[in-house]
Amino acid sequence: MNTADDQLRQRRSTSLAPSYQLFYDEPVHLVRGEGVWVYDTDGNRFLDCYNNVPSVGHAHPQVVAALAAQAGLLNTHTRYLHENVVDLAERLGAILPGDLNTCIFVCTGTEANDLAVQIARTVTGHHGVIVTERSYHGNSDLVGKLSTDSYPAAERPDWLGVVEPPNTYRGPFHVPDQDMGQKYAALVGDAIADLADLGHGAAAMLVDTSWDSNGVLIAPDDYVSRSAELIRAHGGLVISDEVQSGYCRMGRHFWGHMHYGIVPDIVTIGKPMGAGHPVAAVVTTPEIAAAFAERRNYFNTFGGNPVSAAVALAVLDVIDDEQLLDNATSTGATLGLGLSEIANRYEIVGTVQGRGLFWGLDMVNEQATRQPIAYADAKRIATMLRHRGILAGVTGRYSNVLKIRPPLVFEPEHVGILLTELDAVLDGFEPLGGDDARALGAEW
Repeated sequence: MNTADDQLRQRRSTSLAPSYQLFYDEPVHLVRGEGVWVYDTDGNRFLDCYNNVPSVGHAHPQVVAALAAQAGLLNTHTRYLHENVVDLAERLGAILPGDLNTCIFVCTGTEANDLAVQIARTVTGHHGVIVTERSYHGNSDLVGKLSTDSYPAAERPDWLGVVEPPNTYRGPFHVPDQDMGQKYAALVGDAIADLADLGHGAAAMLVDTSWDSNGVLIAPDDYVSRSAELIRAHGGLVISDEVQSGYCRMGRHFWGHMHYGIVPDIVTIGKPMGAGHPVAAVVTTPEIAAAFAERRNYFNTFGGNPVSAAVALAVLDVIDDEQLLDNATSTGATLGLGLSEIANRYEIVGTVQGRGLFWGLDMVNEQATRQPIAYADAKRIATMLRHRGILAGVTGRYSNVLKIRPPLVFEPEHVGILLTELDAVLDGFEPLGGDDARALGAEW
């Protein structure tokens, strides 16, 4: 790290709260991005295999132009008529299944999930919410309690039902068990019963169908549909958290829930919607929206403003114009095949799970026991990749999963670069072990 970076880091440490975190012991000082590439102050180029926020690529000129043009005209809020806002709501409704066509705009995924739970509680009259163990859905007071990876289990409220995620590699039910979907869904049924016994009932189940914080999982085909059937049979709603899995991320389908053949009652959208600009949304049915409006009023000063709407419309245009769903599907297949080949060569890779342009490599000390490598070793792999010009993340219940989640404009040539550098890092890598504990919620 150069002197200027040292000075900036010191200024940061004295002016920003210590709860902020930096990736890497030697942080990367980024100043520019273009497509799948980001650049530091010394002009070094890094292949971004981590950031799904700039969904259509860093500084996409069409998105930048839309932002600048509308910012130069007008920016207000949703209490005035503006065509951008209505256009965006109609576009989202057109690409969501069933009657999911009524939008409420917010600024972040946290706000979207917070509002979705408020809606579910208001409409159902129940209070309990079901999430998976070690999940992350945001950081407001309400949604923070739903993010079970972020605080100790002893502090969980009794209205929160927590179930094992559908981990088919290291969960309680795993390959080659043929009834995994039914068994994992039965745990949802148990949680519903517990909430009923406590007098809360089940207002909703919140599902992120990438299971990102669990290490990127592919659930048994029938798990989500069985769970949805159970929650609805007991008067609750299904909330699909598409902040991670939506916007073509998983390939084949625009939305993550579509891989499991369900139509949620509420969908929440965040990060990729604005390709770096803060815009998010809750989409539900007209009936649910009307039932909520009868009892509650909701207004968000910045949610759905004309500039944010212009940006979000431009992102949808780029996805269509550049056929990024097809790209996520085809390039993702190439990436998945390459990662599987690497897994076959190295004992340290226990399994590879993912779809489209979202993959996780579950790293182990030995494949026979599936013992996860220490967090320090996982960070060391990510750091070695960083020094080879690749930005990747670490996630998972045991902080041992290498997370690969590049922008949707990632192409086969970039896959080749990533695989070459990953192969070089894993060749001869020896886990050192040590303390595998980490602070709750620490992910990078």
